Formats: sequence, structure tokens, C-alpha cells
Amino acid sequence: MSILVDENTRIIVQGITGREAVSFVRDSLGYGARIVGGVTPGRKGADVHGVPVYDCVKEIVDKGPVDASAIAVPVAFARDAAFEAIENGIKLVVVITERLPRKDVCQILELARMRGTRIIGPNTMGLISPGKSKIGAVGGPPADARKAFTLGPVGIMSRSGGMTTEIANLLTQSGLGQSTAINIGGDPIVGSTFLELLPFFESDPQTKALVIFCEPGGSMEAALADHVRIRGTRLPIVAFIAGRFADNMPGVRFGHAGSIVEGKRDTAAEKVRLFREAGITVAEEFSEIPGLIKEKTGGT
Repeated sequence: MSILVDENTRIIVQGITGREAVSFVRDSLGYGARIVGGVTPGRKGADVHGVPVYDCVKEIVDKGPVDASAIAVPVAFARDAAFEAIENGIKLVVVITERLPRKDVCQILELARMRGTRIIGPNTMGLISPGKSKIGAVGGPPADARKAFTLGPVGIMSRSGGMTTEIANLLTQSGLGQSTAINIGGDPIVGSTFLELLPFFESDPQTKALVIFCEPGGSMEAALADHVRIRGTRLPIVAFIAGRFADNMPGVRFGHAGSIVEGKRDTAAEKVRLFREAGITVAEEFSEIPGLIKEKTGGT
């Protein structure tokens, strides 16, 4: 099985005629994604790699079901694009656009909560279910994605888009395939945190373990640790926390906009402590991840 996206997922792309979207649409189609339409106001009748372009989301929804939208529009239009997708009943919205104002993100998330829509991002490269489909730029061109991502039992959640692929490639080289890999996004507020996505992996019988890529800043690691410590999880979790050097360099910004340290619980050292207290394994070196997964799963 897979998480959120599979070979049957019908996808649209808002902002499809933009440079970034033109590139990842080509790659996604080559990987097997079912992209059924795109939206750029005023460009109705055009096509991008054979995908028809419409003026609005409703025109596509009226023609048939749409399961997911990838939003790659300029930041000034991202909130309205997300609202349009949500109000037209799309249940998975992947916001690729980065650096949205926090007010805009909060408004998107509130409407999504009211309408039952799952938001990934903003500032995400997307998600991929190996051998089935992908949304966004994660994995890159089809040949690269097929080399790095292979079908198997390990789920991936990552705050870094590039490291999502690096983790998958490391696991693949060690004989460990992946169920689904999700780049949750690098902005300060994201639609789906580690803890919010955990139940999807827990309910997937294919997934036997999780790898999470973390950074300094933000509270989502602490929230996950608190949940696992109190309630437990059936999945062994291996975490790698990048930027641990930043704890000794106050005032230095590391990584994404979401990696700003605002208190003790946001530091890498505190995240390590909380994870270990909760029974989540922390890899000291990136290369240790496959061995730790095999150790926790009996060689899966």
C-alpha cells in the first residue's frame, strides 16, 4: 500500500505554466503520475506536456474527480489557489510555494480543517509512493527517482526536500525499500507535522518502520516525542537531526525558514534528549540509518 498518493490518484497542478511546474509536470508524467489538468487563469486551451490547461479548478472538477492538487503559483496568489482547491472538494493539497506569510498559512489550514482537506507544505518538494506516483518535484527526473526510490516497508518523513531523496537512496542501496516518502515542508508553519502524518503510516500494513529527518527549530519533534512516550507506536522510528552544531552558534540561522530556534525545546540537543526519552532511536551519523532500521525490524 502507500500513503496519500498511489497510481490511481488524479492530480491537478495550479500554476502549471510556470517554469517550476513545467519541469516537475514532465518528470511526474514520466514517473507515471495521473495529472488530469492544470490551472493558469487566462491560459485555457493551452497544454503542458499534453496536460490541458484551464482557467479555474472548477472547470476540471466538473469534468471528473480530482484527488490532489499541487500548487506552484507565486506567493501572492498561493492562499487564493489553496482556497480554490479546498472549496472545490480536493482532499489533498500540496503547497510547493515557499515563504507564505504566516497569516496566509493559518487561514489555509483553518479552511482545510473545516472542509476535511489534508495540506502538505508549504515549501515542500512533495511526496512519492515508489513505483506508483508522485506529486511535486521530489525525486527529480524519472530515471533518478526510480534509482533512488524503491518499493518496500520503510516510511520517510523529512523536513528537507533534498534529504528526502538522499534518505531513500541510502535505504535503497542497503536493500530497504520505501512505502511512501513525504517532504513535509521547510516553512515555520506547515500543514502536516510528523505527528499528524504518523497515523497514516501506522495504519498502512506495508510500513514496518519510519525514518524522520529533523532540523533545529520548531516544536514538531517535541510533539512527536511526547506522543510516542505517552501512547507509543507500533513503528520503530529512526531519527536523524541535522545541524546539531547550531546549538553552539547562537544567532546563526541553519537551513529553512522553519529552523529558527525560539526556545530550549527547539534546539537539536533537546530534540535528541526527548527522542531518546521516548524510545525513538537517534542516528549519530547519516550512514547509520539503514543499519539501525534493520536492527529495529529484525533485518526487514
